[in-house]
Amino acid sequence: MKPRTRFINERLRQIKKANLYRTLVYNKVSGPYITIQGKRLVNLSSNDYLGLDTTYKPSQIQSSSRLIAGNDMSFKKLESNLAHHKSKNSALVFPTGYMANLGAISILTQKNDLILSDEFNHASIIDACRLSHAKKTIYKHNDMLHLEKKLRKKAQRKFVITEGIFSMNGDFAKLDEITKLCQENNAFLLLDDAHGDFVVGKDGKGSADHFRVAKNVDIYTSSLSKALGAFGGYIAASKEIIDLAVNTSRPFIYTSALPGFLADFALKRFLSNREKNRHELEKKTRQFRKGLQSIGYKIESPSQIIPIIIGDEKNTLEFGKYLRNNGIFAQPIRYPTVNLGSARIRISVTNWLSEDIISESLGIFEKAGKKFGIL
Repeated sequence: MKPRTRFINERLRQIKKANLYRTLVYNKVSGPYITIQGKRLVNLSSNDYLGLDTTYKPSQIQSSSRLIAGNDMSFKKLESNLAHHKSKNSALVFPTGYMANLGAISILTQKNDLILSDEFNHASIIDACRLSHAKKTIYKHNDMLHLEKKLRKKAQRKFVITEGIFSMNGDFAKLDEITKLCQENNAFLLLDDAHGDFVVGKDGKGSADHFRVAKNVDIYTSSLSKALGAFGGYIAASKEIIDLAVNTSRPFIYTSALPGFLADFALKRFLSNREKNRHELEKKTRQFRKGLQSIGYKIESPSQIIPIIIGDEKNTLEFGKYLRNNGIFAQPIRYPTVNLGSARIRISVTNWLSEDIISESLGIFEKAGKKFGIL
């Protein structure tokens, strides 16, 4: 039986044969100079045309693609830690999580392949699937029988794509069942863990670790700007997949790198002791969820994302306006972010909320629910 990743190595071999193979060279930029492997060189590859970086510490801002002159050494440390965090060989940082999804999906899926995407997946996944040359099919949200039926379709390769915690519903993907179906059908699993990463699982390793199936995920995409409170996104996978991304991912190759100080900041946040924060978030989420349930709201989300589904778009807007007038900002979410007729108020619990603030907020939600006939 051929190795599942043989097609990746074959594409890399063709790139090398055509003398088009790229590697990342780490550097440090300082004014007009760039230092590579200890050698100081005049930097004629920057896009910082006006030289405005001089108002900052020179090492803090880059203005170039990472394959040209923007590959600050800070990325190496950050990516090494992120790879270990996800129990993968390698990782690659992108300027945003959106670009990470575009970059990951586009490099793997090809013309005769089949993408199977959960119907509630994030817009960045939807857009990446649209840009792919592969065939696409949508399976009903968290419906394993529907996914299993779709997986029976013939294709050169199959890729199941799902979020770990769904951004608008707050529910978990059924990763224990999804990974089993992927194994049975020799399908790759791409997991967008933006809302589970650094929050759930042992040491915050994410939603796949929460279900104890982390080893069965082929490629992760995630965000550095959610629970970590930094900026950027990343993918984590085998060395071959990351190598392919460096060489073929257009969202990675044709954009300027994150400034080095943002990579340093993300690493600092990553290396901080986050255990207490996770426990506190879990406690506050439980307080908010149980409080809403005791008032009479039907809440099914097990995560820090708690939607109150109202349905009618106009009523949802009025509900949100009432909350704002009473001191609460909870954004109404409507079509096309969610389906028509399933508009909602999206509550996002954070550690910034004290128990008193949560208690006061629940009182306002109770009044709002009664005013709009929801309770």
